[in-house]
Amino acid sequence: LGSLVICTVLYVAFSHVLSGIATVEDFRTAGREASVTFAIAKYMTGYAWLAKFVTVAILAGFSSVILVMLLGQSRVFYSMSEDGLVPKVFSDVHPKFRTPWKSNMLFFVFTALFGGFIPGDIVGEMTSIGTLFAFILVCAGVWILRVRRPDLERAFKAPVLPAVSILGIVICGAMIYGLGWTNWLRLAVWLVIGLIFYFSYGRRHSRLERESEVSVKTHA
Repeated sequence: LGSLVICTVLYVAFSHVLSGIATVEDFRTAGREASVTFAIAKYMTGYAWLAKFVTVAILAGFSSVILVMLLGQSRVFYSMSEDGLVPKVFSDVHPKFRTPWKSNMLFFVFTALFGGFIPGDIVGEMTSIGTLFAFILVCAGVWILRVRRPDLERAFKAPVLPAVSILGIVICGAMIYGLGWTNWLRLAVWLVIGLIFYFSYGRRHSRLERESEVSVKTHA
């Protein structure tokens, strides 16, 4: 929580300074994904060198974030593969390094191709709406689990439920609304693809489904 508070304060302070330097429209239409360097070049004459440093810092930050997200994504699919929701190739572990290396390679290639051939603003918007939708599911899931399974042992308990969950859902929903209908359509397409895959493959191969079938046969 301490690191979260520090990052939140820094982000808010950074946004406050930027909104004082340039107008909202500069970030929304003119600068787009290069909003910071655009604002520096337009409003801070003589500080072109600062824009270059900011660009380098952004690239360094993106590199670390992308690396961590890719490594984390491969572990998510590893768990899903162990549960039978996706093919077993995603849970194949390297004999020496004990990592899901095939999953890593697949995501590295997919991300490189996706980022190389899709415009940056579309990639950013799709990432934003996907992340916000995932946050909504997390907020709803925490609330549902607290109601349905209050007996579960928890390492951390979200305070002031359901207010925190409701607030998170409303805020993320409002930000999704601000992304526009084109992004809603992209999200809907991805959801349809995911649901088709789940009902055609994941549900039939799910470990919970297999255990349920075994339990039914045992008690029959």
